Amino acid sequence: MRNTNVWKAAAAATVLLLAVGCGSSGGGGGGDARGGGFRAPDTPMKKSLGKGEGQVNIIAWAGYAEDGSNDPKIDWVHPFEKQTGCKVNTKTAGTSDEMVSLMKTGQYDTVSASGDATLRLIASGDAAPVNTKLVPHYKDIFAGLKKQPFNSVDGQMYGIPHGRGANLLMYRTDKVKPAPDSWRAVFEDAPKHAGKVTAYDSPIYIADAALYLMKAEPQLGIKNPYALDQRQLDAAVALLKKQHANVGEYWSDYQKEVTAFKGGDSVVGTTWQVIANLTKAEKAPVKAVLPKEGSTGWSDTWMVSAKAQHPNCAYKWLDWIVSPKVNAQVAEYFGEAPANAKACDETTDPKHCATYHADDESYYKRVHFWTTPVKQCLDGRTTVKCTDYAQWTRAWTEIKG
Repeated sequence: MRNTNVWKAAAAATVLLLAVGCGSSGGGGGGDARGGGFRAPDTPMKKSLGKGEGQVNIIAWAGYAEDGSNDPKIDWVHPFEKQTGCKVNTKTAGTSDEMVSLMKTGQYDTVSASGDATLRLIASGDAAPVNTKLVPHYKDIFAGLKKQPFNSVDGQMYGIPHGRGANLLMYRTDKVKPAPDSWRAVFEDAPKHAGKVTAYDSPIYIADAALYLMKAEPQLGIKNPYALDQRQLDAAVALLKKQHANVGEYWSDYQKEVTAFKGGDSVVGTTWQVIANLTKAEKAPVKAVLPKEGSTGWSDTWMVSAKAQHPNCAYKWLDWIVSPKVNAQVAEYFGEAPANAKACDETTDPKHCATYHADDESYYKRVHFWTTPVKQCLDGRTTVKCTDYAQWTRAWTEIKG
């Protein structure tokens, strides 16, 4: 069993309570480059590596830069320091908003940003384009994680993928029958389980409603759950307001969800694979599935600050953290699919990659990874303005009352 305090911190670290959205300011590698309607500024990219500067300042989610202080057996920081001569100074962040704020100070070299923060860092010019040729292990990263809307602009990578996971539908097999295969279970059918439906507590959850509406109400014309014009956002908000009447608890802490499902206070709702595993380990009769509509999901990216004081050590860290053995260690400890394909041969649990669908690209093609909503529609539309994260945040407050 993993260290409970670290796991609790790791789960809390992914709470996305952002106060502002990514606006239309420019941000990266190609000057007037555009990717999915998103404009990036002209930020220089490192061309070559030199000698390490002796240290690297990292912003990371809990569980991503373990140095043995939580568990003596879990340590990939000290081996890195010994091999490279770069001392690691880690700042553990609790939210994406905190990561963005810290990066703006210019005091940090690299950050493990989630998809709801990456575009903000690119747009503000705080993240530099990453030269993947300077990261040897990049070649072994799963193709499905490269050049995605949340980590690149116009084909230029702005970071190195760390791992990924899907937001699944979990239900108690003794309470929810027949077995659900659609997000309809938490939306249209929510009244059947009034007071025992659970949902992820974040404005980004609006995308889950939008994803369901893509299939349930095709006349809305939603093509990307993170690219919603005002009419589409209003439809998603209306659906979530109806759901709210049946929600017993919004979760952001994995332990609370495990406890709720074990005790029967929650019988159906969103989850992560690691939470489903832990809940089953508590002998709760639950099952987690990827619904027929697909799902939202998350993928973290190691980005380099445009103001990095120790860029050579930062690049060394990027290569180290996605090297097969280390990436396997992180993936197992945190509970996610590794980014490096060769990591699957290094996991302690031979079934880890199968459990997290690490090499199943057909599975992840059904997952819409968290991406910051911006006013330039990420689905390519140019005749309308889309809603940004600031609007989503206000809408989420309205939904929850």
